[in-house]
Amino acid sequence: MKLFRYILLTTVLLLSLSACVENDPTYHKFPGDKVTFTYAVDGKYELDFLVGSTIKFTNTSEVSGSCHWDFGDGEPVEEGQATAQNPYHKYTKAGKFTVTLTIEGEGSVSMPIMINEIIPSLTVDPMEDVCVINETPITISVELRNPNESDVPEYTWVLPEGTTLLDKPIEGNIYVGDNPGRMTFKNIGSQKVTLQTVLGGKKLQDATVNVQVGTPTPAKTIYYAAKAGNIMAYKLVTNVPEGTKVLPFDLGVKSGSHPLNMQFYETSQTLFVFDCGAQFTYTGTPDNAGDGKISALSADASTVETVLANGGNAFNDPFYGYVDDTYIYFADRNTGIRRVGIDTRNSSLSADEPYFVQNNTLAYYGKPWQYGAMNACFTRVGDTWYWAKTYGGGGIFRFKDSDINGTTVPAKIIFPNAFVKSFVVDTENRMLYAIIREKGFYAVPLDDIEANDKAEKDTEEGSYLKVSFSSDSEGSSGEYIDVCQMIVDNTDGSVYFGYRKADADKEPTGLKRWNPANPTKLETIVDGVRIYGIAINNTETKLF
Repeated sequence: MKLFRYILLTTVLLLSLSACVENDPTYHKFPGDKVTFTYAVDGKYELDFLVGSTIKFTNTSEVSGSCHWDFGDGEPVEEGQATAQNPYHKYTKAGKFTVTLTIEGEGSVSMPIMINEIIPSLTVDPMEDVCVINETPITISVELRNPNESDVPEYTWVLPEGTTLLDKPIEGNIYVGDNPGRMTFKNIGSQKVTLQTVLGGKKLQDATVNVQVGTPTPAKTIYYAAKAGNIMAYKLVTNVPEGTKVLPFDLGVKSGSHPLNMQFYETSQTLFVFDCGAQFTYTGTPDNAGDGKISALSADASTVETVLANGGNAFNDPFYGYVDDTYIYFADRNTGIRRVGIDTRNSSLSADEPYFVQNNTLAYYGKPWQYGAMNACFTRVGDTWYWAKTYGGGGIFRFKDSDINGTTVPAKIIFPNAFVKSFVVDTENRMLYAIIREKGFYAVPLDDIEANDKAEKDTEEGSYLKVSFSSDSEGSSGEYIDVCQMIVDNTDGSVYFGYRKADADKEPTGLKRWNPANPTKLETIVDGVRIYGIAINNTETKLF
């Protein structure tokens, strides 16, 4: 019996060991000092590792013996290179490959190599001044990193509508040749030039460049944040030559996740972008989900800085903002408004960052605000703050600094119980404009509001509706993004905002203008673009 138990135990142990061996991976490549190699580009563009470059491999192994090289791309190898001590190889396609050196009887080593596509690049040559429509000629330089100089590139230039070549003939908007030379443009905005290249019979990736073409006379600039796109600029210019189009400028800076608000600070010519991040509606797990931030861009977006970033509670992300000479104010999802210095940069939002004002520090609390009343746009006119709410007590509310922590309701409500995400006050023309969800665009004379204040009654919606429309329902009930910001051009009283249409609405999506000269209709200034935040630079320039 003891012998049987011994034989059984031995058999189980052997089976167990056998199973372990079978489940382990097979290692046949042993990187180390004994078998190793290096590689580098032999010739031009030694840092680029481009398709067509000659890659020189150097065997630096401590041991010797017959070599075999596998270059990892599966392509034919020149005669003798697969068994050379120090071979070379040309890759005909881009990608990440594994190169293996095997020395007979000594082992193998594998290393990765990354081969990059040949991609041409375009740059606009320096100019003394702004490129202006029909006036300023520009030239464009091409850089093509071409390891095989015997391959002559074939270029086809696709030029924007309204381009004039001063040195070369052109048919339509296509020029075939090395370089089209000097060119001028008829249209304002980003003029996209595309270069199509064929090299050695292979079509390369297209190269593009945006030529920023300015206005003949200085004009104001509107900035807007395109959804899932970039920060754009649009010139408010009217007297342009016949046939000239006013197109937007692409500033080449990502808008962010949900840039609901933007503010332009004219003293320093800085655009502040308030991005509330990916999570902007209620969730039960907001902790550590915050990714909102405030960014500061120069007027031409050549400089982009982070003012403040939130990495904590998502409810604390910066949803809406206001800027004065001293502070950057920002409202979170539903609790209150904080502020930091106007020159703050590269800061993190602390969990215990104090509030400038909270829901429960104004006497509106409970009359009708609730603790969780949803924040919306806010601004200051003179010494009075205007603050919109959309849920838990809706409308536009007003208070002064001295009303914070007070016990008296500061002022009557404008549009009580209404879902007002955005509004703007035109102090020059003494008007307040607002958009009420699923109703439309409202225009209220400040004189009427002041008269209602004296009579101690709220300013109701009444007869102030000018244009009816419904915007999209991105978000959740009470927290819809809706039209999230409006701006006014005090020169003529025009109001601009980004509109993202609801499925059933007939009003097209785009950058909208309400013109007081035609008060029952909206104009579409830029068609098809879905816009969040919007701001205006009242300093008149030819470009930005």
